Amino acid sequence: MALCLANVAGLKQRDANRVRLVDAMWIWTEPHSMRLKIKLTVQREVQHGTILQQSFVVTFVVRNQQCIECQSEFRQGTWKSLVQVRQRVAHKRTFLYLEQLILKHSAHRGCLSIEAFKDGMDFYFPDKSKAARFISFLENVVPIKLKTSKKLIGTDDKNNIVNYKFTNYVEICPLCKDDLVYLPKKLATSMGNIARCVLVKHISNLIHFVDPLTGQTASIAADIYWRQPFRPIVVAARSRLTRYVVLGKDAIVLDRNVSKRKASSKQASRLAMLTLAKESDLGLNDAQIIQTCHVGYLMKAGDVSVGYDLKDLQLVDEEAEAAREAGLLPDAIVCRKLYGGAALEDNSNSKRIWKLQRLDVDVAEAVMSRSARKDVEANDMDEEDFMRQVEADKDMRTNIQLYKSEQAKVAQDELDDDNEDDQQIKLDELLDGLALNEGPDNSEMKDGWDPEELLAEGERAQKDGINYVGREDARNVRDKDAAVPVGSAFGMDFVAKSNFNFK
Repeated sequence: MALCLANVAGLKQRDANRVRLVDAMWIWTEPHSMRLKIKLTVQREVQHGTILQQSFVVTFVVRNQQCIECQSEFRQGTWKSLVQVRQRVAHKRTFLYLEQLILKHSAHRGCLSIEAFKDGMDFYFPDKSKAARFISFLENVVPIKLKTSKKLIGTDDKNNIVNYKFTNYVEICPLCKDDLVYLPKKLATSMGNIARCVLVKHISNLIHFVDPLTGQTASIAADIYWRQPFRPIVVAARSRLTRYVVLGKDAIVLDRNVSKRKASSKQASRLAMLTLAKESDLGLNDAQIIQTCHVGYLMKAGDVSVGYDLKDLQLVDEEAEAAREAGLLPDAIVCRKLYGGAALEDNSNSKRIWKLQRLDVDVAEAVMSRSARKDVEANDMDEEDFMRQVEADKDMRTNIQLYKSEQAKVAQDELDDDNEDDQQIKLDELLDGLALNEGPDNSEMKDGWDPEELLAEGERAQKDGINYVGREDARNVRDKDAAVPVGSAFGMDFVAKSNFNFK
């Protein structure tokens, strides 16, 4: 009511002749009429000691109105700055991870629309400043390279106004999590003399590597990488990964320099000597592989892991191929352990106790025009691979938000509370999903809550201490009542003799 009364022009006067609001009450209207009616009672002093009082009805019309950004979203060519995010890889796992980061930090706030392509996404912004803020967010979460261009749309020489449209091309580093990399010799020496054959541990604004045989870690900045870029020798695709079954595990301890800081017992026990066998070889032969693994502390007999079989893979780098022929590379490298949907089942996603939110993205016509079935299968495969990476990396999950699924309620009592595996997803990491379109809580309905009470006439007005005219009485309310004198007897006699009409 305060918002409505603020729009009544006669009540805003500040001079001596202004009217004084005495009473205001709501008048019942049809819920779908888009009309709000308020009966106002005002007083005004016409002469010294003479006060007139009159009541009238004010009608307000409710009209839908959109903000400037929402209006621009439904018009063509209203964007001022475009951010094109691209990554030259054959999968979309990086963009799935980037999508979760954007949702957590609301980095897409102010974006008019988002369009998805086969190798990236386009973000349209109404002005240059919001696009610059989004690019600054990308610089803090992934290693990127930026190119900016602008196009003249129109100019006004008289007012010295120039209209430009800006295009920002953002290229993400092609290295992804679990990719196998053969580092250049100078770069490996500068990073603490780490081994040249390493795995990409994870990607942030830095690129983090880990030696799978010793557990040594190192990282490089984005500008160092773009100065001398290199590509992985084996990409972490499902067709390149080999499934291994763990047959046994033996703990190992490496000799450490006494001058270095003493490592914790947990870090010292991360390495393990695993006895592995290919899942495809079970029942056919007795071939086994004994290999050191940097995630061996997570493994136990019977677990399934994925890794690279370097004996069968073709390496694209000449130096890496020469090192393998010379016997300098291991026979197998284990990347991670498989959790939850370890088996290649169609319903593995439905068995998970967690789920992710997604952005509202428009698919480009170029993507829809191709073989739709093949593209959908590839996207589902990339999403499943990303889910498995999230399950096996606790550090990765700290940057995204996981929500409880329907399976979480069923499996709450069946989960194992074993703390030895610190990478497994626990229920305390999951958030409760918020659904705004499901109506009132079922628990309240069971307790006798009646939804019709929400529509009781005048209940909200009565709670706020405001008078209310009901449905039946609203028909008898006149638009304007005659002015009646209130105050001294002299004022009443003066009005009666003057025979004024104040309608």
